[in-house]
Amino acid sequence: MAGEEYRKPLPQPSETSRPFWQGTQARELRLQQCRDCGKRIFYPRAICPFCLSEHLDWVVATGKGKVYSYTVVRRAMHPAFQEDVPYVLAIVELDEGPRLTTNIVGVGPEDVRVDMPVQAAYDDVTPDITLLNFEPLLGPEMN
Repeated sequence: MAGEEYRKPLPQPSETSRPFWQGTQARELRLQQCRDCGKRIFYPRAICPFCLSEHLDWVVATGKGKVYSYTVVRRAMHPAFQEDVPYVLAIVELDEGPRLTTNIVGVGPEDVRVDMPVQAAYDDVTPDITLLNFEPLLGPEMN
């Protein structure tokens, strides 16, 4: 990305989400975990959606999961994404439980399948923002 200006919309980390974005820069997938009910949570928030506790900690996840659902985007909804079509927009179910919306990279759209094992992939788009995507998990780590 050196020498190029990133032209796509960027996340605006808040006080609540900042630890998540610091994690992506460190190549870690960080999730919140409720101290009261033990559930792992994504997206970052101030209150546990399961028990309404305010006692949330940040934990490092494995970064592994599987494709829960996906679609192939063939028509960009924003001009900045026009050069990327077709691309895969997916819901990934993490090994730790939470599901998140992301892109699947490193494989053609025709090769993505539901239940396909994936792992976190990080994209340094600016000096301050690293985006989280997922790529196929290959080899002996698939089990």
